[in-house]
Amino acid sequence: MKTERLTVLEKVGFGAGDLAVNVVISAMFLILTFFYTDIFGLKPSDVALLLLLANLVDAVTDPLMGLINDRYTTRWGRYRPYFLIFSVPFGISVFLTFSTPDFDYNGKLAWAYATYIFVKLMFTAVTIPYISLIGVLTDNPKERLSANGYRLFFAKIGAFMVSIVVPIMAAQWGEDNLAKGYQMSMGLMALIAVAMFLFCFVTTTERVHHTTEVQSLWSQFKILARNDQWLVLSAVCVAGTLGYTIRAGVAAYYAKYYLGGEEKLISTFLATGVTAAILAMVASTWITKVYCKVKLFRYTQLLVGVLSVLMFLLVGPGDTALALVLYFLLSFVVDLHAPVFWSALAEAIDYGQYKTGKRVAGLGFGGMTFFQKAGIGIGGAILGGLLTYFDYVPNVPQGDFTLTGISLLLTIIPGVFHVVMGLFMFKYFITDDYYDEIKVKIGITSELVAD
Repeated sequence: MKTERLTVLEKVGFGAGDLAVNVVISAMFLILTFFYTDIFGLKPSDVALLLLLANLVDAVTDPLMGLINDRYTTRWGRYRPYFLIFSVPFGISVFLTFSTPDFDYNGKLAWAYATYIFVKLMFTAVTIPYISLIGVLTDNPKERLSANGYRLFFAKIGAFMVSIVVPIMAAQWGEDNLAKGYQMSMGLMALIAVAMFLFCFVTTTERVHHTTEVQSLWSQFKILARNDQWLVLSAVCVAGTLGYTIRAGVAAYYAKYYLGGEEKLISTFLATGVTAAILAMVASTWITKVYCKVKLFRYTQLLVGVLSVLMFLLVGPGDTALALVLYFLLSFVVDLHAPVFWSALAEAIDYGQYKTGKRVAGLGFGGMTFFQKAGIGIGGAILGGLLTYFDYVPNVPQGDFTLTGISLLLTIIPGVFHVVMGLFMFKYFITDDYYDEIKVKIGITSELVAD
């Protein structure tokens, strides 16, 4: 009997692509700000400006990459060829970003700008096709949700590798030269990322066929502006990325200064959050089999706000055990929404075709990463700016005002953004039953694969 079910191998291959993506995105969230200030020696204010400007410039390239995806198809498909073409340049860009040449301060700043923009451009070249791929693997919402569960599980494996392996290996390989250690450990992560993208290319198949009309960029923007569900998800993306960027970016500072640890505790604290997120991917897949995925999204993000306030009030400087427990719980609840978001995006693209009569897929997916990267840039700028405001100075004991600020940056400040994200989701209404109606009306077709 033929079905639309994806094989386990294909889901694993699809997930492997996000492991590769998360070598970069997890490094950006979890260690890059810390690396720039405490290892590379940049001022927090300069890091804030770097993250803001580079991400905003890079965000413009996302819609352009989406347009390219819409216009060109090869014998390997519309999206998969970019994994083959750009995987190696992607790996090289990661290695260079975490390289620290012996320049003066201005030279280091210029190097940081050049390599960070380079890695973000390579990130765009592989990520826009990757996040679009789910829309052509299958048109079955349950299978999309399952595939996204695999994807986000592997994404968290990538984050786990970056969070626990990189700080420890950097300390071991770097000995008295942490900069060299970070270069070598992130170089290893880059090699793994290249291999994972190639594995994704080999094991996945583009079987859903959409007829994409060639349209001008402006006309596509106007069509997307009429897609109210895509607009809701765009607002959700910005709010959630701001919260996640601030919390993840300050986590290493929290472990080192607020809890009073070194590289081992930094690794343990980061890994605690990532482990919780991995378990959340699995739990979300199970929960959404019996409970509405949209409601899960809404209420978990509201709960994040409550947990954030509790962690701020209950955990004092040096309270390592309690901090690890509450951070695990907070990170688990935060990421229960993640598989839902990316499957919802694919469904919102189809909804837009149903509502407007025109399909805008490349720009729809690419535009979402625009908002994600804008959120990363703004969130990084907020983090750097507030570290400066709270009188943070790298590699010295911090005063009470600074420690309170670091705690706020891990808890209440990002918690507010997650609550806003949950409230936005009350405007999202594409359920599985409604999506089945949409599929029939827009005539989605797919190649069926045997069980």
